[in-house]
Amino acid sequence: MRAETEMRRLLDIMAALRNPETGCAWDVEQTFATIAPYTIEEAYEVADAIERKAWDDLPGELGDLLLQTVFHARMAEEGGLFEFADVARSISDKMIARHPHVFANPEARTPQQQDVNWEAAKAAERARRNEGRVLDGVALALPALTRAVKLQNRAARVGFDWPSTTQVLDKLTEEVGELVEAHETLTHDKVTEEFGDLLFVMVNLARHMKVDPEAALRMTNEKFIRRFRFIEDRLAEDRRTPAESDLKEMDDLWNRAKLAENDAL
Repeated sequence: MRAETEMRRLLDIMAALRNPETGCAWDVEQTFATIAPYTIEEAYEVADAIERKAWDDLPGELGDLLLQTVFHARMAEEGGLFEFADVARSISDKMIARHPHVFANPEARTPQQQDVNWEAAKAAERARRNEGRVLDGVALALPALTRAVKLQNRAARVGFDWPSTTQVLDKLTEEVGELVEAHETLTHDKVTEEFGDLLFVMVNLARHMKVDPEAALRMTNEKFIRRFRFIEDRLAEDRRTPAESDLKEMDDLWNRAKLAENDAL
């Protein structure tokens, strides 16, 4: 019962914070729209803690994310839209419907049948929301790379996909050429469009290679930070900053950082 007690405590805290007479002025003035960016940010904080394997931090980060759900549910209850119990019931019903091999038909526990059941349940949910078209319901607020993966996966399910990685690579070469041409002769808007086309094909290549493009880019971001800090540290030994160096020296230090990482493997 500990979970129920703590959940009730959190719901009561949020109700107190949103009390228009005795609550917190900042919490009271918030709306769905103003809280939504914090919800997204907290989800990334959870992902960051997991990636860092910061298990001591994870309960707090998950709590911050849970607070976002409680916050939205409280505002909805105040507006007569729904309450937290409806949120919990909705996800419980969805999980039961999507897992008949656990809750209804134990014989259907093969991975293949589970995939079929999952997709059938999702299709039924989309139908209830009048999302009859293949790409309906892919959230606009997703990071662009993640949304591209989901859009492409949806299209692939109905056969709109390159059958091999070779064809994706050929398309990648084509898009690079178009970007170069646009850069040399066309407007900035057209360059932006061609750059987006190139990124979209890169996402498709990631799908075919079983790579998560968001995770790959995060990994490269961290590698860039690590190597640039190596540059800063080496320059600091001479009591200099990157601004007091030049590109050739910093590039040489970058290569040293890269070599040191490779030697450590």
